[in-house]
Amino acid sequence: MVLLLLETPAGYALFSLKNKKLLKADADTIYDSFKEASDAARQVDLTAFHRFKDTKAAMEAATELTEGTVGKSMKKFLKKSIVDAGLGDSLAVLDKTLGGNINKKLGIEVSVLSESLKEVMRGIRLHLTTLIEGLEESEVKAMSLGLAHTLSRFKLKFSPDKVDVMIMQAVGLLDDLDKELNNFAMRLREWYGWHFPEMGKIVTENLAYAKVVKLMGLKVKAKDTKFGKIGVPEDIALEVQKAAETSMGTDITDEDLVNIHTLAERVIELTEYRASLAEYLKLRMNAIAPNLTYMVGELVGARLISQAGSLMSLAKHPSSTVQILGAEKALFRALKTKKQTPKYGLIYHASLVGQSAPNLKGKISRVLAAKLSLCCRVDALGDQVEPSLGKEYKEYVEKRLATLEEGGMRGMTKGISKPQQGKFEKKPAGTVKYNTEADAVEEPVKKKRKATEEAEEPAKKKKRKSSAAEEAVEEEAPKKKKKKQVEEEE
Repeated sequence: MVLLLLETPAGYALFSLKNKKLLKADADTIYDSFKEASDAARQVDLTAFHRFKDTKAAMEAATELTEGTVGKSMKKFLKKSIVDAGLGDSLAVLDKTLGGNINKKLGIEVSVLSESLKEVMRGIRLHLTTLIEGLEESEVKAMSLGLAHTLSRFKLKFSPDKVDVMIMQAVGLLDDLDKELNNFAMRLREWYGWHFPEMGKIVTENLAYAKVVKLMGLKVKAKDTKFGKIGVPEDIALEVQKAAETSMGTDITDEDLVNIHTLAERVIELTEYRASLAEYLKLRMNAIAPNLTYMVGELVGARLISQAGSLMSLAKHPSSTVQILGAEKALFRALKTKKQTPKYGLIYHASLVGQSAPNLKGKISRVLAAKLSLCCRVDALGDQVEPSLGKEYKEYVEKRLATLEEGGMRGMTKGISKPQQGKFEKKPAGTVKYNTEADAVEEPVKKKRKATEEAEEPAKKKKRKSSAAEEAVEEEAPKKKKKKQVEEEE
């Protein structure tokens, strides 16, 4: 006999299959066997039923079933109904993972779920209220609706897939804060610059500038202001005080100063909030994606997750996609114009790519993307807390960068002869003698050169004779013309 385990919104149900012929029957035959409630009662029989106490218990059981684990309530139910009852029948379960866990924990034989068994379970669900006594259809509908709402709320609240949404929102807000802070700081410098323009070149940091404006107010009060309270160095404070004495700025009213103070306070608040948000992002990234964070840092890692949509989708991307993630416009433009595709996207801002030479950035970004894709998969699907894999891969990429740089240096020095670096041995003074044969100077052999010169000389003589003959002919021609002219005149 085969036992069938069904989970319902009301509880766990255990049925025994009476008609064994259904195990080898086709889908149409099984459907005909479960057309009516009386037909279903002849095919299967209810062995045991465990009702859930409340919606919370049903939600816990449903969560355990989706994960494929055997909970306390199911373990007690199966132990009481099968093990303690001494039933040696095989158990059919819809989920393969759940069946394996039941076999490990309770030692119950779990049969392989075939298509015919699935159709039998569909027929049982069709007449569930008739087969289980005391269970009404309206009650089952209300239970299933309440369980669906509770389970959906629980999934949205505690889903591990939704945790990286916080990272995406945080890095997006961080980028927006940088833009707004830059705009506010420039506006503050321009606005207060009408009153004290010289201070803009002395105090270059935006946060320090806003603090000085808030503390000092009008430039007339620069002498009496103690800039040490806000952490400004003494040399900068002295320069501000000297510049205030000879400032070319215009005077402003108290109302203008109030508005400038408000803007300076806003810049200070936003800068402090940005620092706290960056710390929050760092902690969040170290908790969710420790290997990715160790490889490229929290900012680049968060931007990669945000660009991909989630950590899981980033883990599904191949390394070639991770390499050019963020450079989609350049990629499609290159494909359209049939030019070279980009070698890197957001990964360009990683420290490993930034510290490499310009001609090696493409190779290093490819190596880094290959290791990053593996790190993302470990972070998304594994349970590691420490970045052990990230440390190993970062060391590998650094070694690869060093070997590439060494190879580049060898290529630059290729063909240049290196001096022989031998050990110098000092000879004793008495053994050195003067070599008189080294004074003789050998004359170079000129036999070939003489032979060539002798061959060239007759040719030169012939050329000279021919040129002399031509000149003589040219001189005779005008003489004859002159004689003819003289004869005609006579």
